[in-house]
Amino acid sequence: MSESMPSLSEVEQASREAGLATSAPELHGSLCGWLAGGGDTGGNWLARVMVDDALPAPAEGSPLARLHAAARAQFEDRDFGLVLLGPGDDASLAARSGALFDWCRGFVGAFGLAAGADPRLSGEGEEALADLARLARATAQDDGDEEDEEALAEIEEFVRVAALLLHGDCALAARHRNRLN
Repeated sequence: MSESMPSLSEVEQASREAGLATSAPELHGSLCGWLAGGGDTGGNWLARVMVDDALPAPAEGSPLARLHAAARAQFEDRDFGLVLLGPGDDASLAARSGALFDWCRGFVGAFGLAAGADPRLSGEGEEALADLARLARATAQDDGDEEDEEALAEIEEFVRVAALLLHGDCALAARHRNRLN
């Protein structure tokens, strides 16, 4: 994959500079939800995702433009290479789980914007979206043990696969339908 994902700190800084009141994981989740829901992949994605027409398009080569290019490339990767933006393994369980729940919050909101009120979803897609919505309402716990670490790893993998499934149901299926017509 040629597009490299900017670091968490780069996206946090770019988000602050753009005046966005959202964390980097939530912004990445929103972008991924927008793309998975079949949202327009060109133009000013930031204004659409943040529902603010006054936001300028990210400058070419900027961390936010690279975030968009990487997310698009990851959704198109045949090896299912979607990577969720969040703190590294050295961060606390609370920081990592909080970032994952923020990512889910962003994903669910933007997915709804892009896919509409009644998207065409498979049974598995409906279940995945409901599970992501439950995770979006979750809050991070302060501490945990090895079992909690394993659970978080499993949840992260579920979220990644759920996002890819929803992208398949909405964005890829719509492209396929358009080619048939």
